[in-house]
Amino acid sequence: MPTDIIFQVLLCRVRYKLSYRYVAEFFLLRGFQFTHETVRDWEERFLPHFTEQIRMKRKGQVGKVWLVDETYIRIKGAWCYLYRGMDEDGNLVDVRLSKTRDMAGTKAFFAQSIGLHEDAPEKVATDGLASYPRAIIEELGQDTEHEVRPCTANPVEQSHRRIKHRYYPTLGFGEFEAAQRFCRAVDEVGHFLRP
Repeated sequence: MPTDIIFQVLLCRVRYKLSYRYVAEFFLLRGFQFTHETVRDWEERFLPHFTEQIRMKRKGQVGKVWLVDETYIRIKGAWCYLYRGMDEDGNLVDVRLSKTRDMAGTKAFFAQSIGLHEDAPEKVATDGLASYPRAIIEELGQDTEHEVRPCTANPVEQSHRRIKHRYYPTLGFGEFEAAQRFCRAVDEVGHFLRP
């Protein structure tokens, strides 16, 4: 299969609410025959590479104020936590799925974010989770200010919708790695294609 078709298949999968079967049907109408399992296999094999390429293009392109929040995602019947960050202009900072909503998960998110963007923000606005203040100091430094905002004043709360709209119809994820891969791809592609 041509790589541009594989890319279009993956783009349809993460951009729109289409199941593996619907994506395969859609491309059958265009003359390309493959099964829904092939779509799943391509997602597993190639989606991390596409996502990483998009992620690297935005390296260092975030503002000095980060808005960070976490949301719940069900994986194999257990709750996991998706940490997400945006800057004040709506640019994606980073996405990280964690099995726990604690200091380790929070620090891992900030370490991953600072690894991508290199410069620490001047301010981080959160919902006030107890692990944020210490994680901000340890991972981002003493100079980064921590601001607690109510949920209604944090735009990242509204941006969870993209994941939630894709997550609810699927009845949850079966594997942690698949959920991490898919959630990151949905956010990266959504940010890349935003107007």
